[in-house]
Amino acid sequence: MVGGKVEGNSGNQGNPGESMIVERYTRLERVTHLIHLLSMLLLVVTGLKIYLGWDFMEFDKARALHMIAVPFFLAANWILTPYNIFSCRGEVCSLNNRLGHFVESYIFGPEDAERLKAIILNFFGKGKYPAFTVYDALEGHYVTKLHPVLKLLLIFESSAVLLIAATGIVLYNLNWSLLGLPIAQWVIAIAGIFAPYLNVSALGLIRIGHLVATYWFLLEFVIHVGILEFDPKVWKYYKSIFWSGKEDLSDRNFVEVIEDE
Repeated sequence: MVGGKVEGNSGNQGNPGESMIVERYTRLERVTHLIHLLSMLLLVVTGLKIYLGWDFMEFDKARALHMIAVPFFLAANWILTPYNIFSCRGEVCSLNNRLGHFVESYIFGPEDAERLKAIILNFFGKGKYPAFTVYDALEGHYVTKLHPVLKLLLIFESSAVLLIAATGIVLYNLNWSLLGLPIAQWVIAIAGIFAPYLNVSALGLIRIGHLVATYWFLLEFVIHVGILEFDPKVWKYYKSIFWSGKEDLSDRNFVEVIEDE
């Protein structure tokens, strides 16, 4: 979904103080985020229980919950998220339109680099904290609604999801295959290429990779929630993504509204 329907006063497209309610997240986007969050936390907790041997839960139960969470986690990342990104309502649904939206909204680019530079300067008391939510009132859609650091994190998160899925397949079943393709054996063979450089076995490297991905998600959770958004001014985004799905653009904290060509 690119944008949101304006529900408030649209006579003047967003003067500060004038109500301008738009849909920031659709219901499916909110559900996707919740599934991703809950399944990720369940995977991390049960995974660390399996690896570290915590005694708050039986091993078999932890493993069962771990495996139950896997399809939800992968579905949120590989099915629902792409659908949310590339679907649209009431807009020109051309391939160029959707790819342009994806690049502009989710890929770290020159404008994000400028925002990140301004954020760093603001940390040292130089300049204003830049808007990372940009809404085009003429076109009626968000240009971007992600903090530039979150766009950088998405690159590593996508890589970590792929790593944790590939290594998890092997840890689940050394001979796992799909449609007759020996996927697990392929992963082991790839790991065997790099394992000697770390003086470990292929399976040992796979375990390390799976654990590294787990720690990455813990780190990302801290950055995403505890550092980037631990600010009373952005709690409106939590309300939006977990409950209402809407945002009042008249609140100009971290918000820029494009009103002319």
